Amino acid sequence: MIFRSLSLMLVLIGLVGCVGAVPQAIREASTASPTLTDARESPARHLGRRVRWGGSILRVRNLARVTEIEVLARPLNRFGEPDADAQSLGRFIAEFPGFRDPTDYPSERLLTIVGILVTVETRPVGEFPYRYPVVAIETLHLWPKPIPRYPYPAPYPWYGPWPGIYRTPWYLPWD
Repeated sequence: MIFRSLSLMLVLIGLVGCVGAVPQAIREASTASPTLTDARESPARHLGRRVRWGGSILRVRNLARVTEIEVLARPLNRFGEPDADAQSLGRFIAEFPGFRDPTDYPSERLLTIVGILVTVETRPVGEFPYRYPVVAIETLHLWPKPIPRYPYPAPYPWYGPWPGIYRTPWYLPWD
């Protein structure tokens, strides 16, 4: 009886642990969401539509009524996470109403937003005038920092006096 209840409790804890912290709006891709290029080229057709975009944070600006996050867009995988190694799709601005602390959104962190395309503004990138789609954020997910991988072995040729019980030098617990 104790074994059964303990097993049931472990299964329930395991199932609860599988529930993701990523909001459902971020995980589910909308087929009606315009691409960043479409929004830049023909903004009148796409204003007021819901978009799901993501990428790397470039900078955060606090204005009088809103906080702007400038994002270098990247393609999203099927879970909504931006691919940091993929080629950029362009830039966009995500707006929060009110104040957000810039230290909560450090540059080069990955984020995904779901929001409404509000307008397209022209601002300079260097000396080039660039058209930024502006999105009013409904849902935002800041992805965790990736764990660095060390592609080199330990600095010594063996691990201990007993053979066979030690892992390879490139073993990582998440592999």
